[in-house]
Amino acid sequence: MAHTKSGGSTRLGRDSEGRRLGVKLFGGQKAKIGNIIIRQRGTKFVAGKNVKRGNDDTLFALKEGVVQFVSKNKKRFDGNRKTVKVVSIV
Repeated sequence: MAHTKSGGSTRLGRDSEGRRLGVKLFGGQKAKIGNIIIRQRGTKFVAGKNVKRGNDDTLFALKEGVVQFVSKNKKRFDGNRKTVKVVSIV
């Protein structure tokens, strides 16, 4: 009897789609009210002046202006200092 071996099934190919995270408006660019500046998981960037953090840690503009990124030393609850990236609208 002539047999053709079955092709079988693969267990691959079920990866999820990318979440499109990252910086959407860079330093020096103009932002309008409500514009998303950064999409992130966790607080890699911290909200500064005229910027607010959404429920999913997204940073967005509260006022119209220019995006500014600054590194600051922030004091932690245990007394140590940590450098954080602060995003502001100037």
